[in-house]
Amino acid sequence: MRRKIVSAVLAVAMVTTMLAGCGSGASSSGDSAASSAPAADAGAKEAGSEAAGDTAGADGHTLSVYAWDKSFNIPALEAAEADYQKNVDPDFKLNIIEQSQSSDVENAVTMAASAGDYTTLPDIVLFQDHYIQKFVADYPDAWQDVNDADVNWDDFSKEKLSYSTIDGKHYGFPVDNGTVIFAYRTDILEECGYTLDDVTGISWDKFDEIGKKVQEKTGKYLLSMDGDGNDLIYMMMQAEGQSQFKDGKPSITDNETLKKVVETIVKLANDKVLYLANDWSDYTDQTIVGDMVAGVMNGNWIIPTIKQVGDNNGKWEITTMPTLNGGDGYASNGGSSLYITGNCKNVDLAKDFLAKTFGGSKETYDAALTNGGVITTCISAGESDVYKQGIEYFNNQPIYSKIVEMGANVPVVEQNDYHYRARAYLAAAIINIINGSDVDTELKNAEDQLKFEMGIE
Repeated sequence: MRRKIVSAVLAVAMVTTMLAGCGSGASSSGDSAASSAPAADAGAKEAGSEAAGDTAGADGHTLSVYAWDKSFNIPALEAAEADYQKNVDPDFKLNIIEQSQSSDVENAVTMAASAGDYTTLPDIVLFQDHYIQKFVADYPDAWQDVNDADVNWDDFSKEKLSYSTIDGKHYGFPVDNGTVIFAYRTDILEECGYTLDDVTGISWDKFDEIGKKVQEKTGKYLLSMDGDGNDLIYMMMQAEGQSQFKDGKPSITDNETLKKVVETIVKLANDKVLYLANDWSDYTDQTIVGDMVAGVMNGNWIIPTIKQVGDNNGKWEITTMPTLNGGDGYASNGGSSLYITGNCKNVDLAKDFLAKTFGGSKETYDAALTNGGVITTCISAGESDVYKQGIEYFNNQPIYSKIVEMGANVPVVEQNDYHYRARAYLAAAIINIINGSDVDTELKNAEDQLKFEMGIE
């Protein structure tokens, strides 16, 4: 048990270190729909300021939940509460205990495990998809499986469920949709002689060709990314149905697809088609809000950042990613789900509440989208009139129903708790290759460092 506790403490420290390059301070890894979400105001509850175990209530109508991001996740939870009150139990109360960031939840679970006392946890926690499998494996008593919940699991994206389905059992209820979009300035494409169809279902080589013409004519890049927290590698790999891991171990030096992806990124950067920003702020504030780019590719939570530039209203549209050999590419980047903890005293209520809201309720997901920008991975919920509405900023394209449709096509690839560490080492390798280092040498260095950190010979 002690080994597991130390392992998780290290993992939490690792998570905290990596969050800065993944979104706003209020969230992480694309969990937030607003990468520049405002900080919590002075009246908001401090993380951990209220004992979770005291908030569940013994009245049979109250549940407590830890969540972060008052502009994104919390409005979604409030929407679910209102839905359940209206349609199931008017006396229901969801006590939302705001956390400053996702790592606060991970720390709470780790500390409860180290103390051997899960009564400090709330009934439900919002938890990052990329980390849940390790935490369930290390602390099985901290969680309740929800395999028997009244949910049509086939109605959700298989890729989204692949995180929360462990040893054949469902543990989580999906909340947000991390499906990758490629948004383009269609006015700039038109200026350069292209349409959205010309950048849909293409190869990265064709993208590079178009990007060079855009750069030559307008001085704008067709793509940008945080060079330090470079998510391009993972997204491009997933679009190929591949992972940086195989059977729990790094798959880098023997991975031809990964090598091609890295070489493609380097070529795009050298051709001034891709701008690799210095950090997350440079990526969002300078390249996107600063209007340096004619294209943005990331989890759809990047949409509010794109929309900050009011002058570009109606000039954007979205489509799928390019792939190495051409064809529509689908990937996901970031996201979280809701999990019932081992401290929950009314598991039946928790299951019923989550099943009748995030388990597929159009009413919950319509309000979550309208009030907080949370996009579902529930396929049927994405068919509502709210989701089918054209969005003015995106040239009246019904982007939300399209995102749900795209999400259903994201391939399931092997995940690993060292996802962000792999990203860090590969990002550094790419910078070194751009600066003249040998590709094979840098990839071997990345793999060696990752294996050392994972304790693999």
